[in-house]
Amino acid sequence: MTVKISIVTVAKNAEATIADTLRSVAGQSHEAVEHILVDGASTDRTMDIVQREGGHLAQVVSEPDQGLYDAMNKGIALAKGQVVGTLNADDVYAHKNVLAKVATIFAQPDIQACFADLVYVQREDLGRVVRYWQSQAFTPGLFARGWIPAHPTFFVRRDVYEELGGFDLRYRLQSDFELMMRFLEIHTIKSTYVPEVWVCMRMGGATNNSLINMYKGNMESFRACRRHGIRVGPWFFVSKFAMRIPQFFRRPESIVSTGECR
Repeated sequence: MTVKISIVTVAKNAEATIADTLRSVAGQSHEAVEHILVDGASTDRTMDIVQREGGHLAQVVSEPDQGLYDAMNKGIALAKGQVVGTLNADDVYAHKNVLAKVATIFAQPDIQACFADLVYVQREDLGRVVRYWQSQAFTPGLFARGWIPAHPTFFVRRDVYEELGGFDLRYRLQSDFELMMRFLEIHTIKSTYVPEVWVCMRMGGATNNSLINMYKGNMESFRACRRHGIRVGPWFFVSKFAMRIPQFFRRPESIVSTGECR
């Protein structure tokens, strides 16, 4: 049975990058892909570009929302695929076979989620790696140390969302941390880690674009741990920071075996 994958892309005023994202999904070798775009009522040329480049899109929504995670929830609610992933409007897949690999993994009926590695790249040069987010297989206790999988590489069965819920809008900057912790640490869904680069993310995301947002995001992660009964103390912030330092010095041997993110 072919695994159908729903990809949710959220956008707002993304005219500079949305075409790359649309082409990246449209160019995947896996054919059973449902691409859903949720736009937050953009006021620039985003929707003009979507009309020109988005012929493959299964559904398009453009309306005001309550932010990134509210838009993601809208897209997940519309998804019809057995598996759901997200790809933001300034990200691209590292190569054309990413979703084919995902489909192969979910052909195993016991797997409920999978994730891989990610590289941050310069906004104007997708081939230039700034930071290499090399993940690892999940083991209990990692979230208490500030660990988190790279969310754009995180794919989950749709029935997990239906059972455990979507993004908690109380967390404006770190709802992805809370959701993945809830799925993996609290409800112990079965996941697998693939040691490959799947996504190229442009620098300048909402959480990392200022020291204030970094502080607020860390506090949200701390509160999410406490809310779910995970014991954390002030060392949580030190550990979270320390786990990220090597990402600025490591580099994948090659971004992918066949080329770069361009």
